[in-house]
Amino acid sequence: MQPGSNEAILSDACQHWLDKFLLHLQVERGLSTHTVKNYQRQLTEVAKLLGLFEWSGLTPSDIKRVMADSKMSGHSARSIALRLSALRTFCRYLIEQKQLFSNPLEGIHAPKQGKPLPKQLSVDEMQQLLTARPSSDDDEGMQLRDNAMFELMYGCGLRLNELTGLDLADCLKDGTVRVTGKGSKQRILPLGRHAQKALNAWLKVRPALASPYERAVFVSKRKTRISNRQVANRLDRMAQEQSISQKVSPHKLRHSFATHVLESSGDLRAVQELLGHANLSTTQVYTHLDFQHLANVYDAAHPRAHKK
Repeated sequence: MQPGSNEAILSDACQHWLDKFLLHLQVERGLSTHTVKNYQRQLTEVAKLLGLFEWSGLTPSDIKRVMADSKMSGHSARSIALRLSALRTFCRYLIEQKQLFSNPLEGIHAPKQGKPLPKQLSVDEMQQLLTARPSSDDDEGMQLRDNAMFELMYGCGLRLNELTGLDLADCLKDGTVRVTGKGSKQRILPLGRHAQKALNAWLKVRPALASPYERAVFVSKRKTRISNRQVANRLDRMAQEQSISQKVSPHKLRHSFATHVLESSGDLRAVQELLGHANLSTTQVYTHLDFQHLANVYDAAHPRAHKK
């Protein structure tokens, strides 16, 4: 690809430094052709929009104009952020080349982007996943371990770190588990029937599969605490074998737990406690709870909301 080959007509000065920058991205930074073309397109559009004769003329007002024009043209927050990122990288390059003496993007922030949450598995998909027939190349101990891990993850809504961080002393005799979450905050969670059964089955065979002094509940074939990556890989493999249509991650099991419990109970506060969220607003976003659902809960529960 010729970095400067495009239909846009820019001033010679603008085209010169744009070509040098694109070559820098290709040769010195080793970026892909696709990525370099994206930089080229974004920066060419900016130069055309502003009618620039030299990049050294860029000002903070110009950047704000680019943002406003992009928004007016219907660009998404993500698209605008990508454009600003390209400009920011280019301006840093121009400063290194002494073509700019200050960065016009200093103090200018990209518009906030919503953080999309993973689509939860349906109840039927969870049933399909957790009743999976084990691979023929897995020994029984590893099958029991995986079954226990994922029953606990979904049954208790555990974070991945919370699962791998479980110690034997956290499995309490009253059918609960003690979980250490973010900020080292602990919470006690009840075990459902399936999770309790799966955990007991694993704990019976665990002594033969773990190092004598290992405290972790779940261990790898090396007989030491299993890693986050290993858990994620095992779950991905299980989902593929069961032909689950979407990508399945440990976080998606937690999200599915929260959504299913909330849909069944409508008790947002209880779900907050089970998930270990410090703020109720986090739980509300996390579970796709919309205003209509909140309104329905209010209408059904608040004494002043009852209709005569």
